[in-house]
Amino acid sequence: MVRITDVARRAGVSPSTVSYALSGKRPISAATRRRVEAAVRELGYRPRGEARPVAGGRTDVIALVLSSSADVRAPAVRECVASAVTTARAHGRDVLLVSREGDADGTDGLRHAADAALADALIVTDVRARDRRLPLLRALDRPCVLIGVPAEPDGLTCVDVDEEAAGALCVDHLAGLGHRAVALVGPPSRGPAGRAARGVAAAAARAGLACSAYSCEAAPDAARATAGRLLRARPAPTAVVVHGERLVEPLVGAFGRLGLRVPGDLSVVALRPDPPAGAGGTPVASATPATPVTTVTVPSGTRGGRAVELLVRRLAGEPVPGVTLLPPRLTRGATTAPPGGGPHRPPGQPSPQVRPSR
Repeated sequence: MVRITDVARRAGVSPSTVSYALSGKRPISAATRRRVEAAVRELGYRPRGEARPVAGGRTDVIALVLSSSADVRAPAVRECVASAVTTARAHGRDVLLVSREGDADGTDGLRHAADAALADALIVTDVRARDRRLPLLRALDRPCVLIGVPAEPDGLTCVDVDEEAAGALCVDHLAGLGHRAVALVGPPSRGPAGRAARGVAAAAARAGLACSAYSCEAAPDAARATAGRLLRARPAPTAVVVHGERLVEPLVGAFGRLGLRVPGDLSVVALRPDPPAGAGGTPVASATPATPVTTVTVPSGTRGGRAVELLVRRLAGEPVPGVTLLPPRLTRGATTAPPGGGPHRPPGQPSPQVRPSR
């Protein structure tokens, strides 16, 4: 049986360094981490490994590892879990949900699932660009699919929504209508918001559009302040990409109080996750209760099911792509039109109800 001291000897480091490299509990240089990972692979080391619990080495179980920071009440998380369970059942497998209280980055849950040999394969959620779990993930002795794409995905199997393509699709739609200046309004540009912002900027550069970005929380006061900044911007944007459904209504309301009509004076595109399954079709966001917004949706909820499909193929010995990005979809609503649809009204004059573009 390979021990941690054997790995340390092969990598030329101390056993504690091996432990830290695999657990991520202390920072380890990239060069040292690579040596440790190489030694783990060469020797077939498994951290605190145990025998498989069933004869033949199969459990027909897939472990879905959640970090304690994941909000299981969030629709996208619920849909991800539900799609994983549904797809696994279709392949004759069960899903074991693994989560440890206080396990913010998911490391403890991952080690538990790996050490106890509870499952044939693992799905690890909420993977970040510089994820502390990567050394352990690279050392696993069974198939694993990551939901999220790290900065260095070599040798890993990952699935995520294509946020950059979603941002670009918003701008391509607006450019096709003739807009020459666009603004992105949404949460701080990190994580998915950062990828969407890169897609917006890249598409604007390709199309020769002026592009600006504004951070804004989904609250009326913040929306009013951001709407005022947009109105004072030069060049003034004729279209806005709103990242996040909850921000759409307060922002459109703020535009109306400033005398801007949507879409006559300002087109609006919402970038958001797909709605939950079983919601009666595919509804789009609303600027008002009766006004559907042009939306670009990303299929966040289907990532669990796609991860299961990739695992089933890997367990069958089939090749799978290293990174799978799920494409976005555009749904035309009533809030986008060619620019210059009508004159501004004086501030304070109420905005009429948005009418569908013709």
